Amino acid sequence: MAKRTRIVCLHEGEKGRSIDPVFITRLLNTLKPSWIRPWKGSNIVRTVDCGGRTSLIARMPTELKAVLAQGGDTTLMVWADVDDDPPTPVALRTLFHAQAKAEGMSEEQFDQVVFIFARDRLENWIEFLNTGVTDEDREGPRVNNREAADAAKRLAARCRQEQPGPPLPRSLQWSCLNWKALAKRMSAE
Repeated sequence: MAKRTRIVCLHEGEKGRSIDPVFITRLLNTLKPSWIRPWKGSNIVRTVDCGGRTSLIARMPTELKAVLAQGGDTTLMVWADVDDDPPTPVALRTLFHAQAKAEGMSEEQFDQVVFIFARDRLENWIEFLNTGVTDEDREGPRVNNREAADAAKRLAARCRQEQPGPPLPRSLQWSCLNWKALAKRMSAE
């Protein structure tokens, strides 16, 4: 069996004002990968509210250093929104990379981070999971915590291939590839 890990998720938004921690926690707890450390409750996932994107980018290297100091028992995920500046997940990842490099992180260390980037907002993914369509060039409609949690369950079912459906939005496809790379890495260790 692969070694076990705990997941630390940095995300945009402020405590109590963002659906991100609800969506993230429900998604990861529903997926229940075998390599997640088997703790009771939601301790397998620690979400960290980072405010805006600039704060998130600035905080990532410090959190990565803390995760690396814990050894292979913790994995860092970064959840952020892609908008017009920068316009693509790859371009946003480049901003995180520049900050990490400026703070002395190696390529190997940086490549351990799992990036999950929703186009415009996580609400676009939720709209897609609720309706089967979304326009990633505009912000999806605001949702409450219950709607976010229910959509996360639907995404987990889709990820486990229990539920077929229409093609995923581009940013969700990109993010799923990053999740699958983590799953492959954990299964190989």
